[in-house]
Amino acid sequence: MKVAKFGGTSLASAEQVRKVCNIILSDPERKVIVVSAPGKRYKEDIKVTDLLIACAESYIKNGKATKEYEAVVERYSEIGRELGVPEEIINNIAKDIYDRFSLYTGNNEKFIDLMKAAGEDNCAKLVASYLQSQGVKATYVNPKDAGLILSSEFGNAQVLPESYENLKSLKDIPGIVIFPGFFGYSKEGDVVTFSRGGSDITGSILAAALDAELYENFTDVDCIYSVNPSIIPNPCPIEEITYREMRELSYGGFNVFHEEALIPVYKKGIPVRVKNTNNPNAPGTTILHTRTNITRPVVGIAYDTRFCCINISKYLMNREIGFGRKVLEILEKEGISYDHSPSGIDSISIVLNQSQLTSEKEKRIVDAFRNKLHVEEITIMRNLALIMVVGEGMSQTVGIAARAARAFAKVGVNIEMINQGLTEISIMFGVKAEESIKAVKSLYSEFFE
Repeated sequence: MKVAKFGGTSLASAEQVRKVCNIILSDPERKVIVVSAPGKRYKEDIKVTDLLIACAESYIKNGKATKEYEAVVERYSEIGRELGVPEEIINNIAKDIYDRFSLYTGNNEKFIDLMKAAGEDNCAKLVASYLQSQGVKATYVNPKDAGLILSSEFGNAQVLPESYENLKSLKDIPGIVIFPGFFGYSKEGDVVTFSRGGSDITGSILAAALDAELYENFTDVDCIYSVNPSIIPNPCPIEEITYREMRELSYGGFNVFHEEALIPVYKKGIPVRVKNTNNPNAPGTTILHTRTNITRPVVGIAYDTRFCCINISKYLMNREIGFGRKVLEILEKEGISYDHSPSGIDSISIVLNQSQLTSEKEKRIVDAFRNKLHVEEITIMRNLALIMVVGEGMSQTVGIAARAARAFAKVGVNIEMINQGLTEISIMFGVKAEESIKAVKSLYSEFFE
């Protein structure tokens, strides 16, 4: 049995839904299908999820969201009419979205999750209805009925262990199961969503729970490439990649796959294949536990410009027991998580997503470091890009860091920070955001050309 997940661009229009259903029916082993909300039909279009967020925000602010609601309903109506599904299905979708307004209790995060989840939920109903209209045995299954239980963290939920046992019952449903991605239910019965792009996580959870032979992730590219194709035209395709490599690249900015999605299938050793809905015959990229076909030390280069760095200096910091814990406690009090923490004998740097560091939080953190830890110097570098050079073969190859440094030097990019773990699967470089693209181009030239 295969679990297949289809992304938003794969479901953006009636034409795309037909393609998806043809792919589903082309392989009888595709038994459980996870769907995202309809995505963009063209570059300037708006995703249904974003329309629903705007709908929720308008209702919170104004007590009504007529224009926003009508925009969402029209997207589903257009797809449904072109597919020829019964009018009753379209009316039920409109009613479902409208009825969610009455569930607003003043908890904004809870309400936004409830509205966001309508995207995937109603898309699943639409796909199931279309398959049924074609004479196919297909069943829409709601995550609550299936027992997908998540933590009570609105917008950033985690799956709870009991879900895996609950979801095994999906095997007993005859025909094809259509399951909405991105959301589940808390133990209290509230709708909670994963972080954005979390339909990948849903698919991975179902594949693990059902001991699937393969988890297929259909998107709008033929495969995963060694670097962002918008930076390097026609970059090297990746035929095989390990879970560890893919996770590093996803964290570093590869948007093909959610960075948390691999954990359930990794634990079960289930391979993942990334394929193109618009070109399903392309071989795609397979994600495996281990690979033997290592032809070059670096498999991919990723970058992301969303970071900042807090640099703290204090003489004899290394002799002060508990200093690092106190630093992290100050961040914890402000609800801030950190990504990396490279350090020297008298200094420590905290790298974090700069969206967390508002000007108010920055002032409180700086004051706390000065007054409680008596640090000598604090600097904050915003607009920092992290560039990840990733590959299982790097651990057996001498001189990777030297080659990377040479690539930076060729284009005059200064390395603000460098970090490498003992596994040697990746090297992280920090550079100024405005220099990131030319740095990535130079690295690609060094390792792939």
